[in-house]
Amino acid sequence: MTGFGYNINTLGAYPNRDVSIDASGGTVTTSGDYTIHSFTSSGTFTVNSAPADSTVEYLVIAGGGSGGSDHGGGGGAGGYRTATGLAISAQAYTITVGAGGATTSYIGQANNGSNSVFSSITSTGGGCGGGGSGTAVGNGGSGGAAKPYAPYNGVGTGISGQGHNGGTSSSDESSHREGGGGGGAGAVGVNSTYATGAAGNGGAGSASSITGSSVTRAGGGGGGCSVGFTLGIGGAGGGGNGVTGSSAGNAGTVNSGSGGGGSGGVSASTGGAGGSGIVIVRYLT
Repeated sequence: MTGFGYNINTLGAYPNRDVSIDASGGTVTTSGDYTIHSFTSSGTFTVNSAPADSTVEYLVIAGGGSGGSDHGGGGGAGGYRTATGLAISAQAYTITVGAGGATTSYIGQANNGSNSVFSSITSTGGGCGGGGSGTAVGNGGSGGAAKPYAPYNGVGTGISGQGHNGGTSSSDESSHREGGGGGGAGAVGVNSTYATGAAGNGGAGSASSITGSSVTRAGGGGGGCSVGFTLGIGGAGGGGNGVTGSSAGNAGTVNSGSGGGGSGGVSASTGGAGGSGIVIVRYLT
């Protein structure tokens, strides 16, 4: 018998059919046909039951690197990994949300961000920006940016499929100095320019609609510079702005995996902290 757009005989053959995943953990929301679990701190994604061959979509972003001190380069964004089709089964999955790199002391070594992990997926923490004399730039999901002091003015490299390289700095000059921009998930960090006195902007992050609306995350931090020159702007998605003078570099946005901004060139200036990461999992309800 048919009617109202369905077949009663077919429905009768499966009176209690339930083909959805049953899971808990994180902040649970829905959007259209999807259930979404968002983790802003470490926790457990517990799959109570799942049909055979169940898969999920994921977004795993690591913590961003901190900006460098003393005309420092911007911190690189945390590694950004997203895809569909990750197989899951009924078990508990430990979720690790990486912390952002801590702020730096004046002429101190900046800090890389920490990894974020879900199942077999690991995103690598962002590389720190180069800072004062004797402090090096960091590699990571996205690379930190260079500072204008030899010999530590090399560019931090990102990991293919997770992020991009940081920007270069202007050469070691006595009149003014500008740090480069940290790498972002979507673009390389911008090089600083000595001729115009401009620090490098952070590389742009990447957008995802996994939560139901488009959100950009994982921008690189902007470079710091000498007083009176142009600071670097953080990359779209939460990158911290660089600063001039004695102020601390701006932090990357929390739970965006963005890099911190580089500091200016006055004694006691410090690089900005990297933003913490995030892990999001969704599946058809």
